[in-house]
Amino acid sequence: MHRFKQVALLLSLLLLLGLAVGCGGGSQTTGGSDEDVVKVGFLGALTGDVACYGIPGLKGLELAVEEINANGGILGKKVVIVKEDNAGDKTEAASIVKKFISKDKVNAIIGDPCTGITIVAARIAQDHEMVLISPGACGEGAIDAGDYCFRNTLLDKMACPAVTKYLIDKGYKNFALVTAINDEYSVGLSNYFRAALKEYGGNIVIEESIQRGDTNFAAQVTKIKPTNPDIIIFTGYYQEAALFMKEVRKQGMDQIFVAGDGCLGEELYKLGGDAVEGGIVYCGFSPEQNRPEVKEFLDAYAKKYNGELADMFAAQYYDAMYIVAQAMERAGSTDPKVYKAEMANTKDFPGVSGITTFGPDREPIKNPVFLLQVKDNSFKLLDTAEVI
Repeated sequence: MHRFKQVALLLSLLLLLGLAVGCGGGSQTTGGSDEDVVKVGFLGALTGDVACYGIPGLKGLELAVEEINANGGILGKKVVIVKEDNAGDKTEAASIVKKFISKDKVNAIIGDPCTGITIVAARIAQDHEMVLISPGACGEGAIDAGDYCFRNTLLDKMACPAVTKYLIDKGYKNFALVTAINDEYSVGLSNYFRAALKEYGGNIVIEESIQRGDTNFAAQVTKIKPTNPDIIIFTGYYQEAALFMKEVRKQGMDQIFVAGDGCLGEELYKLGGDAVEGGIVYCGFSPEQNRPEVKEFLDAYAKKYNGELADMFAAQYYDAMYIVAQAMERAGSTDPKVYKAEMANTKDFPGVSGITTFGPDREPIKNPVFLLQVKDNSFKLLDTAEVI
């Protein structure tokens, strides 16, 4: 009997300990149990080379969550953000996604803004039946993992034909194409530009390859110079673009470049200076567009973040949170297995980054393409191009 009481006491203590552990949340869930809140995992870089995408993205996400909670939360539950810094590293991002799912028990993952990381993260999310929406991965195959994976960014496969037609209509005929061959985003973007240039009669006078992380581009520019292209299409990221254009200017060339949103961010002109002046970056958002909902967002963002101007990544993380929230509300559930069907049913969502509809492949249909030009150390709206 005495031994039985000891065992019973031990079991009771273990049970109490289990309950205590089970009710404990991460640092983001203070004040409520896992059942009291809706947890959203922020996936992005807060340090490193691509922090210029993740930092404004997190700010946009925080603003959306603040607004949602001020209006009663989701299904009456407070929304909290679980955030980690993946530093732009695929291995670190994979570990974070696994942590979000197994330890933090998030209800959705919002991120990553980079194509290569999203491909890795999406596979893990799909395998664990977790909804993931990327607010920036615009490259090929980013959400091919399956039906739990979405994105709300302007796709390169839609933007490239529109941008190419725009450039040719403006008189650019001969193009140099520069690809970072060790980066999925750049390789995919170059594929889209090749196809679009062929379709609309553009002429690729030379192709050159670089590696992401390179700093010396003298050899490539030396080969490009005698071909005298009208414009340089650079499909990599801002770090290499800035240094590449410095070499272009060093060798006496005056051509400008056109790039995708991998070059969007103030670091482009901070690194490139006068060498990137006049360069064109296309993307799915401009703070200069004349829509009332955009103005409201920009004003709220500036008020919350000491006058800062929101960029595309802030806008798309903001929209992604609202897309998830509305899907949960329509489904009457925060369970990814339940509300993912309503994610797929998203139609004509009036976001600040554009009107978004998910097609049968969960890919976003968005319009227009914004062409931003580097001018006086800022991005200015040059024009728009309609998706064809």
